[in-house]
Amino acid sequence: MYFFLRHLAVTDLGYSTAVGPKMLVNLITNQNSIPYNWCAAQMAFFILFIISELFILSAMAYDRYVAICNPLLYPVIMSPRVCWALVAVPYLYSAFLSLIITIKIFISSFCGYNVISHFYCDNLPLLALLCLSTHEIELIILTFSAFNLVSSLLVVLVSYILILLAILRMNSAEGRRKAFSTCASHLTVVVVLYETLSFMYLQPKSSHSFDTDK
Repeated sequence: MYFFLRHLAVTDLGYSTAVGPKMLVNLITNQNSIPYNWCAAQMAFFILFIISELFILSAMAYDRYVAICNPLLYPVIMSPRVCWALVAVPYLYSAFLSLIITIKIFISSFCGYNVISHFYCDNLPLLALLCLSTHEIELIILTFSAFNLVSSLLVVLVSYILILLAILRMNSAEGRRKAFSTCASHLTVVVVLYETLSFMYLQPKSSHSFDTDK
């Protein structure tokens, strides 16, 4: 559990650092600007860490499932090799996806209007500044956003359904309390993160508003 918590902390620190310091500098100096290359880097790192977090949370849900439902086999199933694979694959996949989206946007031509309707360089506000058709990039972002949210959430839901069934079969009230307390903080993080991302990235285009996103 602490192995995955360390990596969850790294991803939290990563996307907070990608956005927070520059935003604070802008607020203090009252100069809301960012260099072109910094904007690309900010978006790339934000995408990298936010997608990694989704799948690390899924790995944590699976880890809790194994710990509660198969405690005797836990050291065998969740070996160090498996744990490293469960964090390395999300990092590699996130880096690949981050590069695709960032390169696709930043090799396109931006029109004269260069005011981003957000407090950091996010992909959707940047798409609004492109001169050419954004249909292909929008399709890539929508497809992968839906896949990332649904697939990672599915792992979490299945894991917790199986955990709940195992808890209900427990005879000891103390055992049930321990199992619930183990999962409570993780579930809270999952609910907050998935609600926020779903609200921002899975809205219909007709009702989407950058002011609401901010």
